[in-house]
Amino acid sequence: MAIKGVVTACNVARRGSYQSSLSVPRYLTFRFHHSSSYPPKRFTFYPTSQTGKFMYSVRAIHKAIVDPVTTKKKNEEKSTPWKIKMLYDGDCPLCMREVNMLRERNKSYDTIKFVDISSKDYSPEENQGLDYTTVMGRIHAILSDGTIVTDVEAFRRLYEQVGLGWVYAITKYEPIGSIADVVYSFWAKYRLQITGRPPLEEILVARKKKGEVCNDNNTCKM
Repeated sequence: MAIKGVVTACNVARRGSYQSSLSVPRYLTFRFHHSSSYPPKRFTFYPTSQTGKFMYSVRAIHKAIVDPVTTKKKNEEKSTPWKIKMLYDGDCPLCMREVNMLRERNKSYDTIKFVDISSKDYSPEENQGLDYTTVMGRIHAILSDGTIVTDVEAFRRLYEQVGLGWVYAITKYEPIGSIADVVYSFWAKYRLQITGRPPLEEILVARKKKGEVCNDNNTCKM
């Protein structure tokens, strides 16, 4: 009986000391931070009153850490890829009326990429090797798979991408398509004179001089 009483007293004393060590905070909260791709977790530990064992619950923190670089990259990936690229002469006033109309329509579709061949930054290497002189001769467009289309077909493809395919739909059929190409070829041949601009040869000479001025002084003076 004496031995049993001593053991019981020790158990009581030991239990009391164990509970008192856990009663300093009611619960303990720890936060573990991982990489930016995983939101941090909050672990809350609750000691039970009987066994002294820990129970925990996991709650995700709503405001996860945002990585600006990762966010920018994701936004770029979400951007809609162009389906056709339009090469246009930014110095042609009549051409720009049509370009501006297509650009306004394209805001709702985002399928056309506009490339100004008159810009000093124009690069034939980035546009299937089409140089300035070639593109000035007639309209060129490039499909997303690299296919080059010209003349009335180029207009038809561009208009289809902004919901105006019906405008050029009839040109799919012969002899309408051939007649439309002949009419456009006449316009393309004389468009510089019609719009009051000098011949292509003079434009090329002026562009060459402009390029030399820019290269020598790092700034364009023309």
